[in-house]
This record gives sequence, structure tokens and C-alpha cells, in this order.
Amino acid sequence: MASETLTSGAYIKHHLTNLTFGHVPDGGWGFAHSVEEAKQMGFWAFNVDSLGWSIVLGLIFVWVFHSVAKKATPGTPGGLQNFVEWIVEFIETSVRGSFSGRNDLVAPLSLTIFVWIFLMNLMDLIPVDWLPVLAQKIGEHMFGLDPHHVFQRVVPSADPNITFGMAFAVFGLMLYYGIKIKGVGGFLGELAFQPFGKLGLPANLILEGVSLIAKPVSLALRLFGNMYAGETIFILIALTYSAGWGMGIFGGFLQFGWAIFHILIITLQAFIFMVLTIVYLDMAHQEHH
Repeated sequence: MASETLTSGAYIKHHLTNLTFGHVPDGGWGFAHSVEEAKQMGFWAFNVDSLGWSIVLGLIFVWVFHSVAKKATPGTPGGLQNFVEWIVEFIETSVRGSFSGRNDLVAPLSLTIFVWIFLMNLMDLIPVDWLPVLAQKIGEHMFGLDPHHVFQRVVPSADPNITFGMAFAVFGLMLYYGIKIKGVGGFLGELAFQPFGKLGLPANLILEGVSLIAKPVSLALRLFGNMYAGETIFILIALTYSAGWGMGIFGGFLQFGWAIFHILIITLQAFIFMVLTIVYLDMAHQEHH
């Protein structure tokens, strides 16, 4: 985005605004032209950029792993096969160390969560102007749109809609297996009689209810908070490039250093989400007597 045409605040606001599709004031459906219009669209609006990039990255993950599986050889593996096998072994070790039940879904789910979230987080390392400017050029020259009304956020995990969607999916599996393994009576009994027994019924319900709801909320907010902060810092660093050669060079070194540190963050956040998913599903499979 051309820094000379925007104030710093407008530049940051533009980069943190999603491409939102929803119900517009004239009664039809269309894309929001501002943050205010996006808010007016309400609950049934879609963040098209977050959904689009998450789907594309998910398809890339499936395609790469499927291609490697089809071409896998028992002899000396190639570089990509060796890398994929290392990831699979890493996930398998993590599941064996944290999951004590028997469920064929847990390992594939953990692999999908780790790789998919890692790829979504990895988008944060792409220079902040590249894809938004490309989207602006396409919108302006192909569709005649005002570039300032074309938004593009490329880090799906910095969107709470995406992180809460994944967290609620894990929460649904927790409830499903909790009821399937323990039965409706056993599942409700844990909520009512743990940890203080029958005499502590009200306190038990409050404590266990809060603990249960906190699991998906903590999963979603932890990932969202870290990635949103990382995205914002990259945008703030990008502002230094419009402040002269000296600040531009300083910003370049700052961006390089933050990118190296951020590699640890994006990997760690994917790992934490995966491990907590395994632990929560393990808890759902355990019966308390």
C-alpha cells in the first residue's frame, strides 16, 4: 500500500481489516467497504480472506502429504519424504505420550491440527504489503474498485473466527467422546459430583462448568492473541520504511530479527494447540469412579 496516501493509523487499520462479505444496507449481499460496514453486517458476515487462505493452506497440506504417501519408497527416502516422516513420527510420539485411550482419530486429528495451524501461522512471515497490494491491484484494474476499499488479511489464525471455529470443533469432539465413553449419566455425573462429591453439588457444577467452557475459549484466545500481536508488530515495523533511509535500514534489521523469533512463536502455538487437543480428548476418554 502506498504509504504516502495514508496516515499511519489508516495504514494499520486497513491492514487489520478483513475482506468481509455479508448483508449490506440496501438489502442485498456484498463486500464491506469499511470497518463500520463490516460491523453492521452482523453475525452472518463472512471474512472471505481468512476462509479462503485457510482452505487453500488446508488443500496444500493434504496435497503434499498425499503426494508423498503415494510416492513413498521403502528404500532411502528423499528430502520431502524424510521431512514428512519426521513430522508423522513427531506427532505419533506426542500422542503416545499424552493420550492413554484407544482412538484411531486422535493421531490424524493431531497431525492435521499441527500442520494446518503451522501453515496458517507461517503466512505471518510474508511481507505485510505483498499480498494486500496484489489484491488492491487486482481489485482496481480488473473490477474498478477503490484500492482503499479492498482488504486482504493473510494470517487466518489472527482472525478469532478461525481460531474459535477450530476450538469449538475440538470442544464438540470432547463432548461427543465424553458422552460416548462414559454415557450421558456418567458425563453429567462428573459435572455434578466432581470434585467435592454429592454434598458439593452447586459448587461442583460451577467449577466443572467453568472448567469445561474455559477449554475451547483458552484454545482459541491463546492462538488468536499471539498471532494478532505478531501480525501487528510486523505492520508497525513496516511503517519505518516510509520514514527515510535510516529508519528503513533499522526497520529491515528489526523485521529480520522479529521474523527469526516469530518462527519459534508460530511453531510453538501450533504445538500447544495440538497438545492441548490431545490432553482434552484424553480427559474425555477417562472415567472417574
